[in-house]
Amino acid sequence: MNRIERLAPRLEEPLLVTGLVNVRYLTGLESSNAAVLVDPAGAATLYTDFRYAEAARDVDGVEFHQTPRYVVTALAELLSGRRVGVEAAHLSLASADTLRTGGVELVSTTGLVEGLRAVKEPGELEALRRAGAISDRVYTELGEQPFVGRTEAELAWWLEQAWHEAGADGPSFGAIVAFGENGARPHAKLRDEPIPEGTLVVVDAGCSVDGYASDCTRTFFTGQPDGRLREIYDLCLQAQIDGLAAIRPGAIGRDVDAASRVAIEAAGMGDHYGHGLGHGVGLDVHEEPNLRPESSSVLEAGNVVTVEPGIYLSGDVGVRIEDMVVVTDDGCERLTAVTKDPVAVG
Repeated sequence: MNRIERLAPRLEEPLLVTGLVNVRYLTGLESSNAAVLVDPAGAATLYTDFRYAEAARDVDGVEFHQTPRYVVTALAELLSGRRVGVEAAHLSLASADTLRTGGVELVSTTGLVEGLRAVKEPGELEALRRAGAISDRVYTELGEQPFVGRTEAELAWWLEQAWHEAGADGPSFGAIVAFGENGARPHAKLRDEPIPEGTLVVVDAGCSVDGYASDCTRTFFTGQPDGRLREIYDLCLQAQIDGLAAIRPGAIGRDVDAASRVAIEAAGMGDHYGHGLGHGVGLDVHEEPNLRPESSSVLEAGNVVTVEPGIYLSGDVGVRIEDMVVVTDDGCERLTAVTKDPVAVG
């Protein structure tokens, strides 16, 4: 059964899929301007303009309809008088107004395609394993690079090149390289300041393979991994190990998140771990399911999620340790397996 056939029984009315990653997931078409209408009976029509027409004609199992440049404007006429579901997370207010003005009755929906995407197929897992293996190789090589005296931006550029050299399509997101007080910002911006000795450097980066992402974070020591910095690192590592141990089919996202907080809160540092434990990974770097304090996601075998607790001491240093894992029948399998032993770099 293909993906459209799996989606159709979930629908109460035809669904107009406008999220471009969802269009790609359902049809294989990579486009900056496309939509697909899926009927509850299983029929599907793919809409795009001249630029993507040849590729669209090659898509099996769908009818292709070429539109002018503005697909939504064309759909307002083509679907006039019909009631269709739309993806609330992906359809802009302007596009919704265009459809309504054209006489289309819209029904808001959320998560219908994303629910399918959350459980990975064997081919998807293969791409994610390849991305994880490349990530391991690049992080191992990164640990052999000089850090001291180089800037965060220089190391990020090294990573950009390393992904290509290792066989990836490129980065899956802009790398975070952050030392000292910058490391205490979970989404730190790159700086051109030289990295000193005696600090921690958080590196959060990933690559893309056949459209599927890796996501991994390691924290490096510029100097001996001992003293106060080692204590903070070991505490974060224990939290990550506890989070990994809580992952299994049937586990609820908020409970997995809670397991990762026990050690940090016991050490009196709970206020310094201010984000969720993790998120799904696939065609998007951030997708379903989520591991957060408010998450009601129920894990299933085939989900791929990150496990990434962090400790952030404002104005001082930060630590984050992250692996990407696939949920298995009895736990989880790490897709990023580079060492989590403290790594000292020069």
